[in-house]
Amino acid sequence: MKDLLIAIAQGLVEDPSAIRVDTDEPTEDGTVVYHLHVAENDMGRVIGKQGRIAKSIRIIMRAAAIRNNTRVAVEID
Repeated sequence: MKDLLIAIAQGLVEDPSAIRVDTDEPTEDGTVVYHLHVAENDMGRVIGKQGRIAKSIRIIMRAAAIRNNTRVAVEID
């Protein structure tokens, strides 16, 4: 799952070396939270107009998690 998030982010940003993904321990309901960190000047590219790209990233990650019988959440920091 972490690799999928990194691959998506690399396609969006100008500085792929600044991408970092931190993972939290699963919560009580089994949700794993991924924190995506990108360079400051790439933040707009990852969030998109009115958050559309960020929403799409979250949808793709949730769809992939369903295939693995897990739950995920994505935070963009």
